[in-house]
Amino acid sequence: MNLSYLFDAAHWSLSTDGSIPQLILSHLWYVVLALIIGTVIALPVGLYIGHTGRGSFLAINAGNAGRSLPTLGLLMLMVTLLGLGLTPVLIALTVLVIPPILTSAYAGMRTLDRRVVDAARGMGMRPSQVLLRVELPMALPVMMSGFRSAALQVVATATVAAAVGLNGLGRLLIDGLAVNDYSRVLAGAIVVAVLAVVLDLILALAQRWIVSPGLSGRFR
Repeated sequence: MNLSYLFDAAHWSLSTDGSIPQLILSHLWYVVLALIIGTVIALPVGLYIGHTGRGSFLAINAGNAGRSLPTLGLLMLMVTLLGLGLTPVLIALTVLVIPPILTSAYAGMRTLDRRVVDAARGMGMRPSQVLLRVELPMALPVMMSGFRSAALQVVATATVAAAVGLNGLGRLLIDGLAVNDYSRVLAGAIVVAVLAVVLDLILALAQRWIVSPGLSGRFR
């Protein structure tokens, strides 16, 4: 196993074009953009469906459709229609983000203890208050699990951006294969895996901080 590329200090210099830190920052930029756009689209829809019970087939089928879509194929289709650039990549990654967030928001709302919701309504809370003060906080554990799943999928899949000439950790894979530099390919694979683990740990800590101790089993 040749790890010379990974441990070469020259490849970790921020001042060097195409260095690993620069590629990580580009990679994270695509991930963050896709997560923001996907969350803005999917979360309100999932909350609405879960709150009202209308259109539940959409949430269920969205999860199945999202898992079956080939991201690289969708990216190539977007490139054919829109040309090269960041937009096709963001569309492909956002389509990947939407299903887990949509289905987790729906599932989180539908698995609530309805007695608590009915009690809130009995206390005179308006529908918006029930949603924001009762249902949403109680659904957070399930919703956060969906967000973490989406983040991990996007971190792993954002490497496809290199296939259309953009930066990101996929450059190590694409460029390494192009010149048969398998040390570079291995470095890219390792960095992507480590980045995914670190991001998941950060989101796990965020979940621990955001979710009420009583809901996460930490209540003492």
